[in-house]
Amino acid sequence: MRIPLFYAVSAVLFLSGSSCLAQSLDASVTANAADTAPVTAAAKDVVFTQEQLDQMLAPIALYPDPLLAQVLMATTYPGEVVEAVTWSKAHPDAKGDDAVKQVANQPWDPSVQALVAFPQVLATLGQDPVWVQRLGDAFLAQPDDVMGGVQRLRHQAQAAGNLQSNQYQSVTVQAAAAPAPAPAAQAPAPASSTSTIIIEPADPQVVYVPSYNPTTTYGTWPYPASPPVYYPPPPAYYPGSALMAGLAFGAGVAIIGSLWGDCDWDNNDIDIDVDRYNNINRNNQITNNQNKWQHNTVHRDGVPYRDTKSREQYGRQLGGASQREAYRGDNAQRAQAREKARSSMDKHGIERPATSNREARDRAREAQSGTSAGNRMQAGADRPRTSDRSQDTARNTRESQQPRKQTAQVNQRAQGTSQTRQATQNRPSAGAGSARNNAFAGARSPSQTNAQASRGRTSQASAQRPSASRSAGHQVSRPSSPPSRQRGGRR
Repeated sequence: MRIPLFYAVSAVLFLSGSSCLAQSLDASVTANAADTAPVTAAAKDVVFTQEQLDQMLAPIALYPDPLLAQVLMATTYPGEVVEAVTWSKAHPDAKGDDAVKQVANQPWDPSVQALVAFPQVLATLGQDPVWVQRLGDAFLAQPDDVMGGVQRLRHQAQAAGNLQSNQYQSVTVQAAAAPAPAPAAQAPAPASSTSTIIIEPADPQVVYVPSYNPTTTYGTWPYPASPPVYYPPPPAYYPGSALMAGLAFGAGVAIIGSLWGDCDWDNNDIDIDVDRYNNINRNNQITNNQNKWQHNTVHRDGVPYRDTKSREQYGRQLGGASQREAYRGDNAQRAQAREKARSSMDKHGIERPATSNREARDRAREAQSGTSAGNRMQAGADRPRTSDRSQDTARNTRESQQPRKQTAQVNQRAQGTSQTRQATQNRPSAGAGSARNNAFAGARSPSQTNAQASRGRTSQASAQRPSASRSAGHQVSRPSSPPSRQRGGRR
């Protein structure tokens, strides 16, 4: 059976279009996958960029590897580092293993206790607590990037001619394993990634802490907009060292067990020498299988973690209400210290600090109204007391009660007489010829008018008469009652 030419051509076009459509869909899916891969990689928390890491690592990147490891571990506990700085300032002569043994009972992580052996290091860390916290957060969140940043800075210092072996330190370059050949389209790895620079003390039992100016030691800084911070060395430990370029070394610190950590550049973590650790940390013994450092959240002292990964890994490690106090870095020793401080405040009459925002607001309102209330209380203190006023009033009342009573009786009689006179004057006349009083009402009865005037003069004289005479028993003379008004018409 023959197929018409029209249908054959249509079938060929359809198959060709399907093939093109499939190729287009495959290309679209490939492109979408290529676009999705970077997004997935970028979803990881990037806490600090390479520029920020180099900036914060510059002051310590040239430390000997064992000391660098102790610093990186300790900075993950920024609150305890601050306490160690304060202790070191109060004990300027303490250093080495003896200083570490003196703080054995302090509630600090062993990595923080180890730093008191190097007071010059704590003096540098104490200049910027924010830098210390950021350094510890970077090491927890990005350990690979931190270790890579240290090696990058060491290669820069070596290229600038400021990092070499001497009587204080030993600098060696360890070649890394040959990397797999990169694809032609991929750029070759930088030279710094093919080798590792290791810095160790020239004498394992004496450590010299270098001090240097990062702005000059690393040569031309690759980030002009973000230069490294320079923390000047403590003059007590680096006398007369004017740091223009290169490294300066102060007095060495004799140690045997204070430095028990070391950098593992292959795995970008920290190894622990168990024997040295147990030799100096009698109260915190570990076993041989604990030769890798792990962050201990108990010593975080409630400082929040910066990134999501660290919060998920460490923030939820301690669960349950029974361990909340430990999560906040609290223990029996600190609780006892707080109670002792409160007792001392109560003993010396010092007000305890507010325990809530509401209590603080209430105290602020009381403080604002305290001035006016105090003035009112002072004014009230100058007044006589109520009991004194009551006694004075009672005494005065007894002394003057009798004269006042007699005077009140006389005044009351005079007032009654005056009211009677007023009522008599205002009373309408009952006569047929007049319905009400007028200006000529007194002319009708002269005798009544004279009697009223005489009564008024008598009342006024009685009111003005001295009380002594009345109290002596003198009688008050009163006129006879006026004759009753004649009723009827005009005579």
